[in-house]
Amino acid sequence: MMSRAVDVDAEGFMTDATQWDRDVAAAIAAEAGISPLTDRHWQVVEFMRERYLESGSAPSIRTLGKASGVPIKELYELFPKGPAKLAAKIAGIPKPRGCI
Repeated sequence: MMSRAVDVDAEGFMTDATQWDRDVAAAIAAEAGISPLTDRHWQVVEFMRERYLESGSAPSIRTLGKASGVPIKELYELFPKGPAKLAAKIAGIPKPRGCI
């Protein structure tokens, strides 16, 4: 369970990326049924965060599969309910455009 409150929107995505840390990420992942986060999860989560902080938007699933070093098939194994959306939520960034 999260030790402190963070600001989220109606879908549970953080609205202030500066409130994020690894403990918050682990709590969000656990709520989504992913626990513990493995090194491969962290690789994707940290890639999502870096890309968002650089560009102001979350990467698409295609970009994630090409640029994160984790193939799309494995992304779906790591984040079963929609990798880009779930990884963004865990990374403490807004929902990627194009995600339903």
